[in-house]
Amino acid sequence: MPKTDFNDRMLSLGLARVSEAAALASARLIGRGDEKAADQAAVNAMRDQLNKLDIQGTVVIGEGERDEAPMLYIGEEVGSGVGPEVDIALDPLEGTTLTAKDMPNALTVIAMGPRGSMLHAPDVYMDKLAIGPGYRAGVVTMDMSPAERVNALAAAKGCSTEDITICVLERPRHEDMIAELRTTGAAIRLITDGDVAGIIHCAEAATTGIDMYMGSGGAPEGVLAAAALKCMGGQMFGRLLFRNDDERGRASKAGITNFDRVYTRDDLVTDDVIFAATGVTDGSILAGIKREVGYLTTETILMRSKTGSVRRMTYRNPV
Repeated sequence: MPKTDFNDRMLSLGLARVSEAAALASARLIGRGDEKAADQAAVNAMRDQLNKLDIQGTVVIGEGERDEAPMLYIGEEVGSGVGPEVDIALDPLEGTTLTAKDMPNALTVIAMGPRGSMLHAPDVYMDKLAIGPGYRAGVVTMDMSPAERVNALAAAKGCSTEDITICVLERPRHEDMIAELRTTGAAIRLITDGDVAGIIHCAEAATTGIDMYMGSGGAPEGVLAAAALKCMGGQMFGRLLFRNDDERGRASKAGITNFDRVYTRDDLVTDDVIFAATGVTDGSILAGIKREVGYLTTETILMRSKTGSVRRMTYRNPV
């Protein structure tokens, strides 16, 4: 089949529909306490909608390895089979626990780029660091201690360290880092889940109040977050973390040879991409699904890195 160019402008609205469909499917399970059912509903809807797009798509960041996930697994081919060859990174429901408990910042998330544009990140942890746009390159680095990062960012921003807010995933593994951050006087916004949203917060600091994201979380989510920052601006760094030989084997299988490499945003996502996210529960970035008699209304953010365009769209869907 002849190669077709990646037409991000034409595909972007289709990508928004994919994100919206997953959010709408999970709507009836918000606050119902069933994480698996909410996730499965989003997966089914996202896959059905993806298969309506005229693409030759390959899932590079998905629900897991083929033997772990029946649908939207890594390597699955999606789309009509006609059109451009694309890589797809997705999380049909970023924040399954948040959805089940009706807590803030649950999203459906998907990114698309030309074939070979996104790191095939193994399902291991990644140490992540992110800041928003407007700072010189290298103002913060992975080699700095947490306190040094706060001091450097405050100096670059021209403010006190007490005026810096860092978003951190609330996990026992982060206790020492949090204790060090506290010594600077900076504020820490702890989140229970959803570090894709946590990193995106940095790109809209004036709205969210978040200046920096720090800590370890899933490597696949790191690629999704990098795709968002590619569109919105900002810096991101990631280093894969391995707990055992099995995880190193997963990385080798994904083609990774340098286990100590620090990836920048543009290493994680090397070409222009489009990115869509739809709010499931209310959050700092997007409104959650609103119910009224006979209708569900969603809010979606749709972005293209090629132009830097950011669209916010509401969709009122009869039910």
